[in-house]
Amino acid sequence: MSNQPTNVEQPDAGQPEGTGFLPNLALDLVIFGFHEKQLKVLLLEYVNTSLFALPAGFIKAKENLNDAARRSLTERTGLHDIYLEQYYVFGDLSRHDSRPLRTILIASGSNPPENHWLLGRFVSVGFYALIDFTKAVPKPDLLSDRCEWYDLNSLPPLMLDHKTMVDKALETLRANLDRKLIGFNLLPDLFTMGDLQSLYETILGERLNRTSFQRKILSLDILERLEKKFTGGAHKAPYLYRFKQPAGQEAAIKI
Repeated sequence: MSNQPTNVEQPDAGQPEGTGFLPNLALDLVIFGFHEKQLKVLLLEYVNTSLFALPAGFIKAKENLNDAARRSLTERTGLHDIYLEQYYVFGDLSRHDSRPLRTILIASGSNPPENHWLLGRFVSVGFYALIDFTKAVPKPDLLSDRCEWYDLNSLPPLMLDHKTMVDKALETLRANLDRKLIGFNLLPDLFTMGDLQSLYETILGERLNRTSFQRKILSLDILERLEKKFTGGAHKAPYLYRFKQPAGQEAAIKI
């Protein structure tokens, strides 16, 4: 397992020296989306290799870490001002393995020297992001030919330690469901209580009692109830909700 960066997204990043970037430091993104009662993860597939990986990035020499993460996220999704949080740093010695990166570089037409900066050991800062599946426009990086959503429960084999990164991000997501208002970015602006319960059940991987769930959510005082959702008979149409956004809350949960 390794922490090699898997995304050469800047014009200079593919140069053997890595000029303009912090050496031996990368970031990896676990980008979650929610669609049709499935939790999705955005993955890259690399040209002529059958290798799959999380979107990643590098930090410019004169760039803040969080700014680099936001930049990388926008480049892959086309979105701005969305939930993004640092959740873990992956830095074990056992994670270093240059073979997948060498395969990707060769498949892209390069002949990397042994001392190419991308083939060295990297410490990777893990971030997870929460986005509205319907608003994202996935875009491959310079070395990949596909950037697509995959169901969390049926991910293809991931290179290096990226499956561990996904598992750790999901663990963090589950631990922060209420405190971080996770649904804020995974659901549309307006949703039903059933939609919110479905999201919680998908993330937690278990069924929840409808009455108990509704009582718990309403007690948090994070929702604003709107008009009925007219999708059937008036007596069956569920109420629409949206998350409240008190002054300062939005800034507090986004970086």
